[in-house]
Amino acid sequence: MVGLGALAKKLFGSANDRLVKQLRNRVTAINALEDELRALSDDDLRARTEMFRRQLADGAKLDSLLEPAFATVREAARRVLGQRHYDVQLIGGMVLNAGQISEMRTGEGKTLVATLPVYLNALTGKGVHVVTVNDYLASRDAEWMGRVYRFLGLSVGVIIHGLTDEERKAAYAADVTYGTNNEFGFDYLRDNMKYERGSMVQRGHNYAIVDEVDSILIDEARTPLIISGPLEDRSEFYNTVDALIPHLTAEDYELDEKQRSATFTESGNEKLEGLLRDQGLLKGDSLYDVENVSAVHHLQQALKAHKLFQRDKDYIVRNREVVIIDEFTGRMMPGRRYSEGLHQALEAKEKVQIQPENQTLASITFQNYFRLYTKLAGMTGTAQTEAEEFANIYGLEVVDIPTNVGVKRIDDDDEVYRTVDEKYNAIIELIEDCRKRAQPVLVGTTSIEKSELLAARLKAAGYKQADVSSPAAFEPLFAGTGNAERIFTVLNARYHEQEASIIAQAGLPGAVTIATNMAGRGTDIQLGGNAEMRIEDELADMPAGPERDAREAAIRAQVEERKQQALAAGGLYVIGTERHESRRIDNQLRGRSGRQGDPGHSKFFLSLQDDLMRIFGSDRMDGMMQKLGLKEGEAIVHPWINRALAKAQQKVEARNFDIRKNLLKFDDVMNDQRKVVFDQRIELMDGEAVAEAVTDMRHDVIEDLVAKHIPEKAYAEQWDTEGLQAEVRRLLNLDLPVVDWAKEEGIAEEEVTERLKKAADEAMARKVGQYSPDIMRQVEKAVLLQTLDHLWREHLANLDHLRSVVGFRGYAQRDPLQEYKTEAFTLFESMLVNLRQATTAQLMRVELVQEQPPSLPGDGDLPPMHAEHRDPLTGENEFDEAYQAVVAGTPRDPQNPSTWGKVGRNEVCPCGSGKKYKHCHGALA
Repeated sequence: MVGLGALAKKLFGSANDRLVKQLRNRVTAINALEDELRALSDDDLRARTEMFRRQLADGAKLDSLLEPAFATVREAARRVLGQRHYDVQLIGGMVLNAGQISEMRTGEGKTLVATLPVYLNALTGKGVHVVTVNDYLASRDAEWMGRVYRFLGLSVGVIIHGLTDEERKAAYAADVTYGTNNEFGFDYLRDNMKYERGSMVQRGHNYAIVDEVDSILIDEARTPLIISGPLEDRSEFYNTVDALIPHLTAEDYELDEKQRSATFTESGNEKLEGLLRDQGLLKGDSLYDVENVSAVHHLQQALKAHKLFQRDKDYIVRNREVVIIDEFTGRMMPGRRYSEGLHQALEAKEKVQIQPENQTLASITFQNYFRLYTKLAGMTGTAQTEAEEFANIYGLEVVDIPTNVGVKRIDDDDEVYRTVDEKYNAIIELIEDCRKRAQPVLVGTTSIEKSELLAARLKAAGYKQADVSSPAAFEPLFAGTGNAERIFTVLNARYHEQEASIIAQAGLPGAVTIATNMAGRGTDIQLGGNAEMRIEDELADMPAGPERDAREAAIRAQVEERKQQALAAGGLYVIGTERHESRRIDNQLRGRSGRQGDPGHSKFFLSLQDDLMRIFGSDRMDGMMQKLGLKEGEAIVHPWINRALAKAQQKVEARNFDIRKNLLKFDDVMNDQRKVVFDQRIELMDGEAVAEAVTDMRHDVIEDLVAKHIPEKAYAEQWDTEGLQAEVRRLLNLDLPVVDWAKEEGIAEEEVTERLKKAADEAMARKVGQYSPDIMRQVEKAVLLQTLDHLWREHLANLDHLRSVVGFRGYAQRDPLQEYKTEAFTLFESMLVNLRQATTAQLMRVELVQEQPPSLPGDGDLPPMHAEHRDPLTGENEFDEAYQAVVAGTPRDPQNPSTWGKVGRNEVCPCGSGKKYKHCHGALA
């Protein structure tokens, strides 16, 4: 029986269908303008940009300009790029303009679609950010689509790694700015560590379009962006904590070796409280008071170091250094360190030199960074499976855009084998069958290691790996029927520029490309090869003229001929070597084939030894296959298996979503506080003077001191006037007879407060008179900002430690999230009290010995920093030295400035002097 929902959908179409139908009316209006715009000269077409801007200035709504603006971009793209937007691309552009996710299949031209809403929203003059997954795509798209924007009178900037602050500021000032998610996020964090408003590079978060939105907002959002810097030496603290652990007995702690966790029991807590009290390290009465969060964290790390980590198994001591041993390979991993103080705890245990911790200076999750934008949109080929997450976390609706031409790709049912060897044998057999037909093949693997394993098997089967640096390496594919060589390429996702070259050749008849599932996103596999890239590679040094035109025509004719050959063979054949835990990744791989109505084929090969199959009960299936008499090399193929796997994947997706949602709830607590601090910093930087804020802080400190030492409605003999006098001396640098004041008959706490405020204000007024108001305003701003930054960094460390231990509150039937919120708020209030006190104490004591006002660290100067964004799959930092070397291409030779490339002005000079570049070789440039 058909359900009511299914019947309604059949009669009226889905909500998605109705929305697309509604948008087609606006497409008709855009098409109606085409003849009129085609008749305009280039200058007249360009002049429409200023006309639109005037209309906006006169009060027109942005949406009212959509049809004429989209029609203008379409005509500009036709003239500049030779590409005219399809009707479905116009619909995709409208979805992006509405702040939604446009799901468009591979090859439907998402890069071109983005030009429509980018142009429309750039007319406001507030800037538009286009976010890509890597530097190569950011540069390529900025140059490629930038031709359209520049033709229409808009400026274009690009943010890539290695730019100076001046270059970044210029790029952000452009109407349209392309860049990667990491660069945008790190620039935001760095901006909020600057001390002058003029040195900040970003100018707000108006509108962003995120390309490959599922990759950036879901996959990469599993790990936050972190900027860290070295902490002061705390060796004595680690050694003191380490010395406490041997005092514990077996009943003082509990170990869970499976989960690699260690916790103290009640008796252990009591013993540690006594030991810490004796050492003078316990604040308050209890070990679990909020002030002791940091001490508890490091005690637990020391316990793990002693009881869970074994020397020569988990780590070794070599050259008096603790070196981690990889648990999977057994190899040493020099340079890698455990985080959160664990490595320091191991160093204290082994009595070697303790290296300083890195302190988090600033951090943000991608979820919270992209929620800063007033309007956010995204585009990808695969978003529907994660629609709930996009809606819940980002408020983004996913709209499925119809293809320009119907999809002809055939998606076969999975083939399931008993063993990995049988599976790989079947894959190589299919690859060979495709090669004989001259059908191009793309083989998707789940990791670099597995792609190399398959490459080794292909070599054993007589295939050779092609040199991708030369298009001529693929010519052996066309040596004639029966003579074509067996060659293949391996796509290494680390080398983005090489990645584009490999993908450009992956559609050649008979080509075999092995890739990780995510590789090649952003570049289409075109059957017959990519003519534009071949022309760019082969004719780069040939000057314009008849000879070049003839050669270009020959290349295009050859590519067309090879395209027909690949089409005749059945189009691109996509082979999946196993199922990913997310259906979306599998769909991305399938989507490489069948672009723009091309034929294609896809099939996944599985074995019961694959991770997903093993986790979801392959033992029972193995027994069943043996009972059915399945012989070696035979496979089970049935739609039921596909459905069972899809359900297993849905369970994993739901679990991962819950994990990310829970992590975000914790991060939201810190994010609220981050916004307050960052907004406060900007207010302070914008203000010409902060005297009023400083005065309010001073008065608040005085009121707090009086309230603490003179309880409300207490008799004068109950006042702690000696304590108040000492605190006034410590915080206000004033030696006042507070004890004598209390002896005056009829005096109240209000009178004491007023006297203290008057004395403090007069002392500060004398300083202003001594040094001049201008100098004191500079001093106040410098002290206030630097104190705020110092306390904020300490606060971040405390929140990290609190988060690592708050989960244990669940054992006491208390909600860890609620506990975290409460204690984080308490810590934040404590930070604000410390800010008022520290700022007041410093300003009341400040003595200037120079005539020039002390300047804030300006010109973009920041403390030594380390940018970090961990790859969610490997755990490796994308911004470590190996990554920098890949980006730079060649290592820098200190003796040879020609190898240095672009050096940041505030970067350490590559010559080895230890000075900043701008004070060394940069000063000479």
